[in-house]
Amino acid sequence: MAAKQACLVIGAGDDTGGAIGRAFAWEGMVSCLVRRPTHADALEVLAQSIRDEGNEAVALPTDARDEDAMVALIDKIESEIAPIEVAVFNIGANVQFPITETTARVYRKVWEMACFAGFLMGREVAKRMLERGHGTIIFTGATASTRGRERLAAFAGAKHALRALAQSMARELGPHNIHVAHTIIDGAIDSNFIRDMVPDVDAKRDADAILNPDHIAQNYVMLHRQPRTAWTHELDLRPWKETW
Repeated sequence: MAAKQACLVIGAGDDTGGAIGRAFAWEGMVSCLVRRPTHADALEVLAQSIRDEGNEAVALPTDARDEDAMVALIDKIESEIAPIEVAVFNIGANVQFPITETTARVYRKVWEMACFAGFLMGREVAKRMLERGHGTIIFTGATASTRGRERLAAFAGAKHALRALAQSMARELGPHNIHVAHTIIDGAIDSNFIRDMVPDVDAKRDADAILNPDHIAQNYVMLHRQPRTAWTHELDLRPWKETW
């Protein structure tokens, strides 16, 4: 029997993050699901839904911006659950403010959520993966990873920085058999957030004109399965009707 492995998902929300956790659980891994402690109840509901399918999942409420908490989280998973084979950073932090109304607090908080937390995850899991000589680290980006739009100064700055982090880690860790990938999710995702904002979301879904979280998750599994003779570093995903 193969040794148990864990998939860590930082930002395991109800939609994309949850779908990623579920997809890797179906691969036989223990899904270690992380959101802020304020979402602990919802996180446990997600973990239980994965367990109800006959797979393994653990809810681990943690503030991913807290260095001490992240170090403790990785130590707990590695020592009590299973070695982390896949780590996915999926925090969004998509906020919009005119530049003149973007406070220092907002800018700093968005960077902490969408970039600094990714650095903490990447650094800590890399330590363990380097010891074992294998693993996959995936960072979820957005359209703002490559284009700064109006009202998105904080978000675009953080996502640009996360992309640079992923590139640096890929170049450093790739020679050690650790696959680091960055995805650009270029389009609206069929999620609670979007359903509350977009009035024609049902029509978009019927036309396959909106990103499906389960299909995003399938691509993440594909990235992990890739042979190292043909690794993808950056993968952009968008609906067929999305302009770009």
